Amino acid sequence: MTLDASSRNETLYRLVVVSFGLLCVLQAAANIGLRLSLYSSSAKMPDFQAIIKNLTEEREDLKRKLSAFDQYLQPGWVYFYPSFYYISSNQTSWQESRDDCLQRGADLIIINSKEEQEFAIKVQGRTWIGLTDGETEGKWKWVDGTALSTSYWDSGEPNGGQKENCVELRFLKNKYSWNDGQCNWKIFWICEKVVAL
Repeated sequence: MTLDASSRNETLYRLVVVSFGLLCVLQAAANIGLRLSLYSSSAKMPDFQAIIKNLTEEREDLKRKLSAFDQYLQPGWVYFYPSFYYISSNQTSWQESRDDCLQRGADLIIINSKEEQEFAIKVQGRTWIGLTDGETEGKWKWVDGTALSTSYWDSGEPNGGQKENCVELRFLKNKYSWNDGQCNWKIFWICEKVVAL
């Protein structure tokens, strides 16, 4: 089940409001700083050109950071702090899924918390995540190279040996959990892109 259009629009609206709020706070701080420097009787005359240059650089930096969000404010992308997630609408193998994510400037989802696990299970049924032991059997690593520390394996998993090297999120036995599966299975996937301000 994917998030509906109103949920995506609400998330986008919140992101725009927060961004606009940050821009307003920055402008207010700049105005206060400028007024204090102008009306301070004990301070020497400030270097207005330096102040203006500094404010201009801060504004341009903020614009660059906000523009990083632009490509992720497209259909199919969902924001859940601190990342954007692309929810696939078709089914492919684990490697094809990862290739698609990389082409989008992201990678398969790395689940770092219980909250992110709960977010991911709301998205679809069977879904590829960015975890594999394809490099060394039994040594599970995320797509960014970090070792697995927190997991949500189903009971008895992982159990597939050399044939099952990719991890899917699935619903089984009345709960969502992880299963090691064959990487050539065709299922949905979730891409993740962390965008820091």
